[in-house]
Amino acid sequence: MTEYLSALRQRLDTRDALISVIGLGYVGLPLVLRFAEVGFRVLGVDIDPVKVAKLNAGESYIEHVAPEAVAALVRSGFRATGDFAALKEADAIIICVPTPLNAYREPDLSYVTGTMDMVAPQMRAGQLVSLESTTYPGTTEEELRPRIEKHGLVVGETAFLCFSPEREDPGNELFRTQTIPKVCGGSTPACLEAGVALYSAVIDKVIPMSSTRAAEMTKLLENIHRAVNIGLVNEMKVVADRMGIDIHEVIRAAATKPFGFVPYWPGPGLGGHCIPIDPFYLTWKAREYGVHTRFIELAGEINSAMPRWVVAKLADALNDREQSLKGSRILLLGVAYKKNVDDMRESPSLELMELLTEKGAQVEYSDPHVPRLSRTRKHDFELESVHLDAARIASYDAVLLATDHSAFDYDLVCSAARLIVDTRGVYPTGHPNVVKA
Repeated sequence: MTEYLSALRQRLDTRDALISVIGLGYVGLPLVLRFAEVGFRVLGVDIDPVKVAKLNAGESYIEHVAPEAVAALVRSGFRATGDFAALKEADAIIICVPTPLNAYREPDLSYVTGTMDMVAPQMRAGQLVSLESTTYPGTTEEELRPRIEKHGLVVGETAFLCFSPEREDPGNELFRTQTIPKVCGGSTPACLEAGVALYSAVIDKVIPMSSTRAAEMTKLLENIHRAVNIGLVNEMKVVADRMGIDIHEVIRAAATKPFGFVPYWPGPGLGGHCIPIDPFYLTWKAREYGVHTRFIELAGEINSAMPRWVVAKLADALNDREQSLKGSRILLLGVAYKKNVDDMRESPSLELMELLTEKGAQVEYSDPHVPRLSRTRKHDFELESVHLDAARIASYDAVLLATDHSAFDYDLVCSAARLIVDTRGVYPTGHPNVVKA
């Protein structure tokens, strides 16, 4: 054990270490709260001055993170900053920044590499860097390690580097940061020891991996597994629809089998920060090795086609009522990417709104978790959520149920709406004003 590793282990074991988290979003902020909860000093870093100001004022900007928790965090000594020079004082630096796709659906590592370019010049001997952002196998060694060693540090001796993918599930009350097992791979055995020591202080179970590449692949497998199975049920949904069969009834029946079957549910498309994106990180990297990942790419094609299929179902349903989609007033019910959260990342609802608008429909939305829609890099909406009552619901030509939040009064919607296009299987088969999509 090097003197630097020994000193870092001691500071982690005694909770004297200063932990810095870069990227204070859905992954970074819960991690900050967990480290502070067990007594570590924590420094938050983010380039968004609005987030920094809100956190330092003790305010939360994430629905499932209670304002009281953030206020207590600030009282404990936490501070947020946009100044990367503050990282000189940190013992461990955890990077939780986005890894999106570019316009060609190729990995965009600019947030990771840009962050590391600002971190590396501030580093000193004895620090640990952990990347949590989902990425392709090889990123940690190919992109982060050279940037650290460029500044005179030696990974595994005077600095430590690991990859430990995030596993947050916003809105899931069954699991929290502490109880979700944590995978960790190190650049060297010493790096792995440092990473396991860091996360063991706050996570109930840490799973050591043989390398950073194996840890990176583990995260991709988790999300590709889900994406492929959702692609399967989305394709089954289209087939069942042609046959006049309710796919949700079929899945519920199949799920009664106590072995060999896990239920996955169809929807209007894939959303969230991982599942719509991560498969493309592996397909891109696999080409370097001469491998064409046909199975994964096919699932991606099916899932990507779902918003257009839903809009076509809506257009057909209106046509059956002698109405055109163009000029129709459409209410989108739910715009978050999944139920009971305020998370809008990669939400298929945004694509639905865009497609409907392009076809001349007048679109409004209602979502108790998302009171306001603002412009993003991909979408150009400036809308506010509408309050639902019988008269308002009846004023729309169709209600498109995109996200099945528990807060919606589905009986009210069903009794008042002229037409409902249900993408989530909320309503059983047989309602005269409901079309499944």
